[in-house]
Amino acid sequence: MSLFNHLLSRALPLWLLFFINFLVLLGKSQQEVLQVQVGIVLDTNATLAALSLRAINMSLSEFYNTHNGFKTRIVLNIRDSKRTVVGAAASALYLIKKREVVAIIGPGNSMQAPFLINLGNQSQVPIISFSASSPVLDSLRSPYFIRATHDDSSQVHAISAIIESFRWREVVPIYADNEFGEGILPYLVDAFQEINVRIRYRSAISVHSTDDLVKKELYKLMTMPTRVFIVHMLPDLGSRLFSIAKEIGMMTKGYVWIVTNGIADQMSVMGESSLENMHGVLGVKTYFSRSKELMYLETRWRKRFGGEELNNFECWGYDTATALAMSIEEISSNVNMSFSQTKRNTSRDDTGTDLDDLSFALSGPKLLQALATVSFKGVAGRFQLKNGKLEATTFKIVNIEESGERTVGFWKSKVGLVKSLRVNQTGIKISHSSHRLRPIIWPGDTIFVPKGWEFPTNAKKLRIAVPKKDGFNNFVEVTKDANTNAPTITGFCIDVFDTAMRQMPYAVPYEYIPFETPDGKPRGSYDEMVYHVFLGEFDGAVGDTTILANRSTYVDFALPYSETGIVVVVPVKDEREKGKWVFLKPLTRELWFLTAASFLYIGIMSYTATLTSMLTVQELRPTVRHMDDLRNSGVNIGYQTGSFTFERLKQMGYKESRLKTYDTPQEMHELFLKKSSNGGIDAAFDEVAYVKLFMAKYCSKYTIIEPTFKADGFGFAFPLGSPLVPDLSRQILNITEGETMKAIENKWLLGEKHCLDSTTSDSPIRLDHHSFEALFTIVFVVSMLLLLAMLVCRRYRQESKSGEINANNSPTDGNMRAPPNQPTDDNMRAPTSPPIDDQVLEPPGPALNEADDQDQLLNDEVNVGDRNEVDIIVEVDPTLVHRRNLITSKTIPTRRAALFSRIKSA
Repeated sequence: MSLFNHLLSRALPLWLLFFINFLVLLGKSQQEVLQVQVGIVLDTNATLAALSLRAINMSLSEFYNTHNGFKTRIVLNIRDSKRTVVGAAASALYLIKKREVVAIIGPGNSMQAPFLINLGNQSQVPIISFSASSPVLDSLRSPYFIRATHDDSSQVHAISAIIESFRWREVVPIYADNEFGEGILPYLVDAFQEINVRIRYRSAISVHSTDDLVKKELYKLMTMPTRVFIVHMLPDLGSRLFSIAKEIGMMTKGYVWIVTNGIADQMSVMGESSLENMHGVLGVKTYFSRSKELMYLETRWRKRFGGEELNNFECWGYDTATALAMSIEEISSNVNMSFSQTKRNTSRDDTGTDLDDLSFALSGPKLLQALATVSFKGVAGRFQLKNGKLEATTFKIVNIEESGERTVGFWKSKVGLVKSLRVNQTGIKISHSSHRLRPIIWPGDTIFVPKGWEFPTNAKKLRIAVPKKDGFNNFVEVTKDANTNAPTITGFCIDVFDTAMRQMPYAVPYEYIPFETPDGKPRGSYDEMVYHVFLGEFDGAVGDTTILANRSTYVDFALPYSETGIVVVVPVKDEREKGKWVFLKPLTRELWFLTAASFLYIGIMSYTATLTSMLTVQELRPTVRHMDDLRNSGVNIGYQTGSFTFERLKQMGYKESRLKTYDTPQEMHELFLKKSSNGGIDAAFDEVAYVKLFMAKYCSKYTIIEPTFKADGFGFAFPLGSPLVPDLSRQILNITEGETMKAIENKWLLGEKHCLDSTTSDSPIRLDHHSFEALFTIVFVVSMLLLLAMLVCRRYRQESKSGEINANNSPTDGNMRAPPNQPTDDNMRAPTSPPIDDQVLEPPGPALNEADDQDQLLNDEVNVGDRNEVDIIVEVDPTLVHRRNLITSKTIPTRRAALFSRIKSA
């Protein structure tokens, strides 16, 4: 025991020496730590600000515990902005002048930021905000403003991707009437223009509006057809908005509500009742990846503060304090952390202010540079400033329900909408498909996607303009009742529109308004009618309105429902021969002679085939082959009154003096009959639909020549961005692809058709009696000539026979004589016969049979006996007689053969 006490007494000075040295070193290290003043300007009484202050304090505490070797320590100077712009400005000015802070964290919102930004720029004190997100603040162009949060404009593409995926065509933004609410609008407009979505109306609601004023504004929105609303405001005003919307029935089936991250990021502080009122709302929420830094912070947060949920603003506040501590430590070795002692303006007269003698921080430029280059992996992701702010690459799409929120998808800057981030999806944007999101519960507790556009029950009918025209009334015709003067609109275009509107998935009340003057005359051209739709006088235009590029700059057209193109119509030359001598064409002269020499039946059968072939191949040929021929020939060209083809012809180089107008197909035909020489036309330039109607009446006289010019057919016109256009276009496709369009065309466009569709025909023409007039005449004349010749020949033979008989009865005839009154004996008499010469024979002829020989001989005997001729008996050698008989039966005429027979018998 004594030994222990002895050793302790000897060692006590040594332990005391070590302890004293430790205290000295500790005091020295404490004296070397630099206290750096940093200000905080927040609404300390607000829940969000209170939680953010917790995060900032926690960040600094944990940072310096893990970095106890740092020579600097941030000392926070907290000032309450009292939720006003003046309070924030006064607090910042106090911190700079009285506390000489080298940086200010804050303010809490975008409305308080502009003055602080200008103040920081003047005093070279960086203003670092983790909650002022309005893009308007960038317009101040102050290098001393640092946005340690995401710009509101970064989420507009996520919103537009949702709008595009569900094919909504109109939206209405509802925003707070302040810097925060207005800042996002220009970026929304640009994003929606890229996907051809129209902002029909902008609803600005002041944060100071009473519930009655908010209700009045929502009632106004109910009277509009748009049902897609984009809400951009803070939670306080947003809770009131949705409570009133539910009260008046705007949270029911058919409505679409999308909130920005101004509400979606702070739903944890809104309360259960607010979530119940927002059932079915879609939200775009800031997304932080589930890093280990974030998960560790959440664990420590719950352990330290209980059940309070950590939101994104608290995460940004945590990282902001860390970034500022790192930057201050970096510049502390070579930068004076004090303020300049030289005042910029020492004037303190009655006109001076507290800003006149404002000093500036010497550390400002270096600290700003350090903040711009600092980079680390924080709880909110990679903390790295680009152009003075953090960039957002991913947003979470949530569906708000009564029990909270449900994730339905994500938006990635280089991909678009996706259901999950686990899938590696790269490449082109795929935000055009609603299938990239999980099923959504919409307002009214329905899973059916709202169409986003409806006609309110108290809305007026759509005013649809229809053209007043004098011709081609098959397409559109305006007539008025003689008693009531009420207009009646009919025609092909009207039937197509009525049919399409009846098939729409929702009821659309409308009425037709003739585009005419009070006295019933056409009010103007089709271009003027379309322009009045653009001006808002009409809600649409229906008729034979051609879709043109210049018109599409003022209105949106539904899909065309008629044939496209512009064509040129010219008369045809009829080269099919139907004259009196057409029958001579098929056969050559030689063939006609051969046919005439052949039997009549054979000749008629070669004739019929050739004539049919000739008539079949004949066709109608145009008077002009190509439109270039018209330009070179200098003839007049017709166009329909009020048609855009007039301007098209002038663009093609045709002189206005050569262009003639017509209103009806009949007038067009009459101009063709006059021809250019008499003030008419030789060609017409019109659209296919009108030409088809014209050709239905006159196709045998006209044809279409090359080329065919492009045009987009008839279409229904509506104001730009009208949601009727896509729905109506789908119904037009259904009509044109089915039998309905054929029925409408047959009703209006084919009723007067009485000739073939084609302009030339390869069918044989029909011949009438005039075509064979010459042939019948020739046949009649020839037959009469033949009859006359036959009669003349018969008469001649009769006269010749009489002369021969007289010659036989004459006494001086030949060498034969007979005394008068000499009795006759048939068996003893024979007529005088010339000498028989065996070497001279008559041409062979048809032989007479035995009966004919006997009849003829009997007749000759009777005749001779009657004349009392003197018979001469001649003795003939039998051999000579036999030989004569053989020759006579083949060559000698009948009368002579009979004579020889008589001689033989004698």
